[in-house]
Amino acid sequence: MKIQTASLLATAALLLSTNAFAGHATLEDCLKAVQSVKKGVIERAEYHSFSQEGRPAYEIEIIDKNGNEWELECNTRGDIVEIEREVKDASDPLFKKRAKVSEADAKATAMEMYPGVNEKTEYEIEFDGSPSYEFNIEDKDGTEFNVEVSAVTGEIIEVSTEGWEIGIEE
Repeated sequence: MKIQTASLLATAALLLSTNAFAGHATLEDCLKAVQSVKKGVIERAEYHSFSQEGRPAYEIEIIDKNGNEWELECNTRGDIVEIEREVKDASDPLFKKRAKVSEADAKATAMEMYPGVNEKTEYEIEFDGSPSYEFNIEDKDGTEFNVEVSAVTGEIIEVSTEGWEIGIEE
């Protein structure tokens, strides 16, 4: 079952009172910003704290009319600051074309810095066309780290912790 924008907004309204910041964009603002950039069905929204920059953001996943999955990051000003296309796996032609680092090596790098259980691996194409792996690692205390590793250089390029998520999880 797909979650339509109106349904997601209704669920989000319950979260806004605890996650909106004075003078900052709400989830609803970010959902509108996402729809102005990429039309489609919103499947999921997550609230993240990006540890390297110490900034909160909403991560919103959308499926466009062609069935492509997109992940857009919206900051607390309501600006879309990152757009990534998700692909099914590392054998996708867009991913494979520029990837130089194996999934196993990228995972080892992520797990060395953030030990725990890898709950899920995502395969993303950055705005500039660079492929990356995203590992959702849960540590022994139950904190979920989203660790993004470049499939070109093998370096960790982004780390966030998940505060909450609503919507469909594959």
